[in-house]
Amino acid sequence: MATLEIKDLHVSVNTEEGAKEILRGVDLTIKSGEVHAIMGPNGSGKSTLAYSIAGHPKYTITQGSVTLDGVDILSMTVDERARAGLFLAMQYPVEVPGVSVANFLRTAKTAIDGQAPKLRTWVKDVNEALERVTLDKEFAQRSVNEGFSGGEKKRHEIAQLELLNPKFAVLDETDSGLDIDALRVVSEGVNRFSAQGDRGVLLITHYTRILRYIKPDYVHVFVAGRVADQGGPELADELEANGYDKYVKAAAEAVTPA
Repeated sequence: MATLEIKDLHVSVNTEEGAKEILRGVDLTIKSGEVHAIMGPNGSGKSTLAYSIAGHPKYTITQGSVTLDGVDILSMTVDERARAGLFLAMQYPVEVPGVSVANFLRTAKTAIDGQAPKLRTWVKDVNEALERVTLDKEFAQRSVNEGFSGGEKKRHEIAQLELLNPKFAVLDETDSGLDIDALRVVSEGVNRFSAQGDRGVLLITHYTRILRYIKPDYVHVFVAGRVADQGGPELADELEANGYDKYVKAAAEAVTPA
């Protein structure tokens, strides 16, 4: 069983006014076979957590640790983290003009596995992965994310997830901008990945609608750079009914001098 463990993580980002602390002591443990949902209002630090785990250079770790099976990943480069078993689906996937989806996927698979997949079987695997997320096989010849619709970008991310098959998937607002059909397709892909039984998912979202399709084992409420509450799937229903107001008020009161 693999374990991704985050302990007392503090992260800051440079602004015009100087360093600003975004994460203020995050503790979170995700084991293989588990689906964890992180929910919270805008600006609470959810995406910062995702990008810090992945190794984005914009974010500075000032305190704490992130380990994968006891091994420190914060000392690793981004590509080393990917080879160790981490995957990040971005909220806003970037365009890579001139690089085809087919070449991108094969290069990524080669880098992670240490050897190139056999071309004949790989083409079949890619076509099947694209078909599962309702993308035509000609899609593989298009430049990565260039001219893609929002739904195409997110479905492409799920095809990546299935082909690369990491130990842990961090999905940063994968439901953002999706219509109901694309949301269902994306959710089915995440469920296929999770159904292997030895893979972990950290799903970041604002809304509960994706949780109608992807059933989390644990729900964490993220406010002001910390985990403010956690529980089972029923916590998402409570958030749907009552919102984040009580958590936001409590966080504001905690930093306001008496």
